Formats: sequence, structure tokens, C-alpha cells
Amino acid sequence: MYKNKKVSLIFPSFNEEEGISKAIQEFQSTNLIDEIIAVDNNSTDKTSELIKKTDAKYVLETVQGYGSAIRRGLKEATGELLVITEPDGSFTANDLKRMLPFTESYDCVFGTRTSKAYIEEGAKMNFLLRIGNIVVAKLLSILYSSISFTDVGCTYKILSRKSYDKIEKKLKVIGSELSPEIMVRIILANQTIKEIPVTYKERSGESKITKDFISTAILALKMIKLIVFIRVNSFFK
Repeated sequence: MYKNKKVSLIFPSFNEEEGISKAIQEFQSTNLIDEIIAVDNNSTDKTSELIKKTDAKYVLETVQGYGSAIRRGLKEATGELLVITEPDGSFTANDLKRMLPFTESYDCVFGTRTSKAYIEEGAKMNFLLRIGNIVVAKLLSILYSSISFTDVGCTYKILSRKSYDKIEKKLKVIGSELSPEIMVRIILANQTIKEIPVTYKERSGESKITKDFISTAILALKMIKLIVFIRVNSFFK
């Protein structure tokens, strides 16, 4: 509970046996989370078994995709503040204590992983990945006449229930480009946004989204296509 508001946390989970138990325990220990929804996206390891041993709500999402898992988690959530993050150890529960106070003044709080001071050794944020996120974020900012974003791929976000209700039916992405879709839908819904740097650490296990240069480049192109398509389409509505 934060300021008498129920807080729900969503973990999209695909083969996260190395970090899921620790992540659930870490966020629970803040005493700020009222419910944790761990969405198993067809894991083939012990992820489902480990989730069921915790107090988190286990949900199976059979439509494969990072976007599908997060959207399912958001639908299952009952809180007034909806936190999206990763269970791989790359984000910290401590940053939630920094992010939540901004929900008193803004509808949504978005994390950014591109601030050098917050990138820890071993984190998957090399020079090209960092610059790529910044460049695409600037494109988004310009096209949508919004605040100056510095990251389009950061999962760590807090949405107010009001904001989520405004965009729920507009979210279509099932893949890894859901993050910028959430961003642009929130902007088009005229919701206020605060972006703040969050700690980015070395993750447990292997990244399924940006495992090599080719997969990273393909994702970047998908994000750009989506950002431009929604912007152009919005002019005809």
C-alpha cells in the first residue's frame, strides 16, 4: 500500500528460474506491494514451480510474447498503482521507493536505464544499446511533442489505474516492442509522465530479447515502425 493506494506488481516470466524467487522476495520485503502477479509465459524450466511456492499470484499466459505476458498481468491486477518490472535481477526494489512518490504528482512514472551513473558493471547496456535507446526515445519525443525521453525499452514503469483504463483496449503488441506502445498510448491519452533514472544491474540468465546485435537491431526497427505508424494513424482520427 502506498498513500492508501493498493499497489500491484507484474512480473513477465519466461524461463526465469534463476531469479524469480529472489525477485518476488525482494519486492515483497519493501512492504509497499499488495499483490505480485507472476505471469508464466510458457516457461520450460522450473519457473512455474518456483512461483507457486511463493505468495505471488501465478498466471499462465499461453500466447507467447513479452507484450502478451505484461498485458495479461495488467488485466489481472487489481491495484490503483500498477508496477511493471522484470524478475531477472536487473532492476531493484529499492528504486520503487524513489518512483512511487512521483505518482502523487504524475499519472505515470517511467524508468530509464541509460543514465551512466545508474548502470552497474555487468549490466546489459553496452554503448550501441544505450545510444540506440536514446536515439529512438528522442524520435518518439519529437514525433509526439512530449517530454524528452531517454529510453524506449525500459520495462520498469508505474501506471495509475486511471491511465491504464484509458489505454487498455488500444494495446495490441504481443512482442518485445510493448514498452514504446505503452509510452505513446499514454501520451496520446494526455496523461502526465515523469521519467527518472533507475539502477540497471547484471541480470541472471540470458536475455531473450537483445541476446545479440541482430536481434537488437530487429527490435529497434520494430519499435521505430510502431512509433511512426501510431503517430501517422493518430492524425486520421
